[in-house]
Amino acid sequence: MAEYHNGVAAKSIKGAHWVKASASDPLHDCVEIAKLGSGEVAFRNSRFPDGAALVFTCSEMAAFLDGARKGEFDNMAV
Repeated sequence: MAEYHNGVAAKSIKGAHWVKASASDPLHDCVEIAKLGSGEVAFRNSRFPDGAALVFTCSEMAAFLDGARKGEFDNMAV
Protein backbone atom coordinates (compact mmCIF):
# COMPACT_ATOMS: atom_id res chain seq x y z
CA MET A 1 0.00 0.00 0.00
CA ALA A 2 1.45 3.37 -1.01
CA GLU A 3 2.10 5.97 1.63
CA TYR A 4 1.75 9.61 0.64
CA HIS A 5 2.87 12.71 2.49
CA ASN A 6 1.76 16.33 2.43
CA GLY A 7 3.03 18.17 -0.60
CA VAL A 8 3.17 15.12 -2.87
CA ALA A 9 2.30 15.90 -6.49
CA ALA A 10 -1.40 15.10 -6.85
CA LYS A 11 -0.78 13.44 -10.21
CA SER A 12 1.57 10.94 -8.53
CA ILE A 13 -1.21 9.51 -6.35
CA LYS A 14 -1.93 6.35 -8.29
CA GLY A 15 -5.55 5.30 -8.75
CA ALA A 16 -6.95 8.39 -7.04
CA HIS A 17 -10.58 9.13 -7.88
CA TRP A 18 -10.84 12.89 -7.35
CA VAL A 19 -14.27 14.21 -6.37
CA LYS A 20 -15.45 17.80 -6.22
CA ALA A 21 -18.63 19.41 -4.99
CA SER A 22 -21.48 19.75 -7.45
CA ALA A 23 -21.62 23.43 -6.44
CA SER A 24 -18.22 24.17 -8.02
CA ASP A 25 -18.29 27.02 -10.51
CA PRO A 26 -17.88 26.78 -14.31
CA LEU A 27 -14.17 27.70 -14.01
CA HIS A 28 -13.67 24.58 -11.90
CA ASP A 29 -12.59 26.60 -8.85
CA CYS A 30 -13.05 23.94 -6.23
CA VAL A 31 -11.27 21.74 -3.76
CA GLU A 32 -11.16 18.10 -4.86
CA ILE A 33 -10.74 15.16 -2.52
CA ALA A 34 -9.74 11.54 -2.96
CA LYS A 35 -9.92 8.66 -0.49
CA LEU A 36 -6.60 6.82 -0.43
CA GLY A 37 -6.08 3.09 0.02
CA SER A 38 -4.55 3.77 3.42
CA GLY A 39 -7.83 5.30 4.60
CA GLU A 40 -6.37 8.79 4.48
CA VAL A 41 -7.86 11.56 2.37
CA ALA A 42 -5.99 13.78 -0.11
CA PHE A 43 -7.02 17.30 -1.12
CA ARG A 44 -5.99 19.21 -4.24
CA ASN A 45 -6.86 22.51 -5.89
CA SER A 46 -8.88 21.85 -9.05
CA ARG A 47 -7.28 24.87 -10.76
CA PHE A 48 -3.88 23.17 -10.36
CA PRO A 49 -4.63 19.43 -10.61
CA ASP A 50 -0.97 18.50 -11.02
CA GLY A 51 0.09 20.59 -8.04
CA ALA A 52 0.66 19.56 -4.45
CA ALA A 53 -1.85 17.51 -2.48
CA LEU A 54 -2.44 17.69 1.24
CA VAL A 55 -2.99 14.34 2.95
CA PHE A 56 -5.06 14.00 6.12
CA THR A 57 -5.75 11.09 8.47
CA CYS A 58 -9.27 9.85 9.14
CA SER A 59 -9.31 11.52 12.57
CA GLU A 60 -8.17 14.84 11.07
CA MET A 61 -10.94 14.61 8.47
CA ALA A 62 -13.52 13.75 11.13
CA ALA A 63 -12.51 16.81 13.18
CA PHE A 64 -12.65 19.06 10.11
CA LEU A 65 -16.05 17.76 8.98
CA ASP A 66 -17.45 18.14 12.49
CA GLY A 67 -16.31 21.78 12.54
CA ALA A 68 -17.72 22.39 9.06
CA ARG A 69 -21.09 20.94 10.06
CA LYS A 70 -21.13 23.25 13.09
CA GLY A 71 -20.39 26.27 10.88
CA GLU A 72 -16.98 26.94 12.42
CA PHE A 73 -15.46 27.82 9.03
CA ASP A 74 -18.36 29.68 7.47
CA ASN A 75 -16.46 32.99 7.62
CA MET A 76 -13.71 31.55 5.36
CA ALA A 77 -15.83 31.72 2.19
CA VAL A 78 -16.55 35.44 2.41
